[in-house]
Amino acid sequence: MTAPLTSLGADSTSGRAADEPRALARRRARRRPNRWRWRAAWSGAVALAVVLAGFVAFYEVEAHPFGPTGRAVVVNVSPGEPTDAVIGQLEDKGIIGNGLVFRLWLLLHGTPTPQPGGYLFHQNQPFSAVKAVLAQPPDVFDVKVVPGLTVAELARQIGALPRRNPQAFALAAAAAAKQSPWIPQGSGELEGFVAPGTYQLLPDESDRALVARMLQRFDRLAAAVDLQAGAAALGLTPYQVVTVASIVQKEGYIADNMSKVARVIYNRLARGMPLQMDSTVLYSLGQDGGPVSPAEEQVNTPYNTYLHTGLPPTPICVPSKAALVAALHPAPGSWLYFTLVSKDGTEQFSDTYAQQLAAEALAASRGLP
Repeated sequence: MTAPLTSLGADSTSGRAADEPRALARRRARRRPNRWRWRAAWSGAVALAVVLAGFVAFYEVEAHPFGPTGRAVVVNVSPGEPTDAVIGQLEDKGIIGNGLVFRLWLLLHGTPTPQPGGYLFHQNQPFSAVKAVLAQPPDVFDVKVVPGLTVAELARQIGALPRRNPQAFALAAAAAAKQSPWIPQGSGELEGFVAPGTYQLLPDESDRALVARMLQRFDRLAAAVDLQAGAAALGLTPYQVVTVASIVQKEGYIADNMSKVARVIYNRLARGMPLQMDSTVLYSLGQDGGPVSPAEEQVNTPYNTYLHTGLPPTPICVPSKAALVAALHPAPGSWLYFTLVSKDGTEQFSDTYAQQLAAEALAASRGLP
């Protein structure tokens, strides 16, 4: 009876011994995937931390760029332009380095709503400075000098802008007139020598600096039309030619009339006739356009060309390039008179007073003053 028991015990022990390596292998097999997963998770966490650290560093560098700010740049915001489009301008002009990062920054710090107009920035500005500019009203303004404008009208236009004063601009213009090589000594009037065009007025730009830019542009215009040589060919000074051009600008209305109006002026001067130009009388009265009454024709000022022969003492407005060219190159003709005969600006030119009366009757029949 004992032998079978002994045999059974040996077999059982032998079986357990044989199963132990298998169990150990299974336990090791179960531990190995867990270790791999842990290592993979750790590696992923480290990689994510590196990526996040890199992004934070990039974000901070973009929000607070190294080095000094760069050159000044103007960004113009159109009416109704979305902020996203403005950010695109900021990126394109190098004011910010990355538009996407700036958008993320604005999500955290608030997004301003820019108003239509011009804003002055500097390249390489911090995000906080860019936002501060956009949160304020526009600080860059367009000054539009159209042909026919007077210095007094220009001063009022500039004086209506924030932090500007019309008297300060007028004083700067008078001071600049004393330095211009085109203007005779003692005149003190800048009238006629401000070049037409649009000027961007920057926030801290002085009136003196703005006037200097206007005069520089006039110098380029004078060179383009060869004012010095052209005036000499006519036996006139450049100042006289600009004075003629300013009258042509006011009296000619459109470019097609201008060279003929210039010829009328020169023909009358040659005959010693008074110019009888309404525009010069209106200038002395501080008015722009409209008819001149018989009483106003008798107002005795140096600009009343009904009472005085010759040119007025100064130009009367900003002449266009077309008016300057017309004054330098008048059309050939013997006309002494002209009048407006069509609402499209067409004028009729006459040699005799009888022809002028007929042209005036035609204008009246068409409802023209």
